[in-house]
Amino acid sequence: MLALMQLPVPHTTRSVTSSDGVRLAVREWGDPAGRPVLFIHGYAQTGLSFIRQVQAPELAHLRLVTFDLRGHGASSKPLDAENYNVGQRWAGDIAALIDQCALSEPVLVGWSYGGRIMADHLVANGAQNLSGLVFVDAITENARHFYGSCNRLMKLMGDADLATSIAATRDFQRACTLHPLDRDVFETLLAAAMMCPPEVRAAMARPADYGHVLAEAHLPALVVHGADDAVIAPAMAVHLAGLLPQARLVMMEDTGHAPFLEQAEFFNALLADFVNHL
Repeated sequence: MLALMQLPVPHTTRSVTSSDGVRLAVREWGDPAGRPVLFIHGYAQTGLSFIRQVQAPELAHLRLVTFDLRGHGASSKPLDAENYNVGQRWAGDIAALIDQCALSEPVLVGWSYGGRIMADHLVANGAQNLSGLVFVDAITENARHFYGSCNRLMKLMGDADLATSIAATRDFQRACTLHPLDRDVFETLLAAAMMCPPEVRAAMARPADYGHVLAEAHLPALVVHGADDAVIAPAMAVHLAGLLPQARLVMMEDTGHAPFLEQAEFFNALLADFVNHL
């Protein structure tokens, strides 16, 4: 008999409705009375990406909130491009999560494309109701030199041909870590990634012009980046940390695009220390 991978069970699951009617699947972990930390995953991923954070003892005193982006995982998946190529839509999602989950001055943690969504929120809603920003191998610019070697894969992930999309998604998932993940975790995250339709993936390409708003984000900020990231170049983290007025930059050696998966204990300690000192 095959053994099934046991995923941690959230203490709360709920649905949040964004300003345009999109339903977002939300899960909560940790201490409901703790400081809220809202995790924002990346392109063609899900809230399951943070599996090694929500079950970490060193973060259990925090209120840990994960969700699936619009068009991803268990959230609604409207297929019209306008649902994904307008920053106001993503900002509306974060505002709805903060409001409907009653997150008081949360810390936002944005991985990869999640960094853009954090910036969308700052543009639309400002920083006054947040307590901190954590950018993890995040992208907030479109300049080619800020990207690694996976642009072609990401384009193929949006291909309508299923075999092409699966192959590209599998290769992209492998490229996200310098060292291979264990098989169960890899397969779980790959299966979750395939829940994002090709129309959604293709529609997520959009302009990125956040320099001004980031330079005015007077909040404690932590910029974490894998030194061996093949998806987003480490130069992006250096640039981002230079924009943010109160940023600390941590470049994690021997680590790829997903340090919270590859070096979870070290990442969790960084996050706990950052939040505990706010």
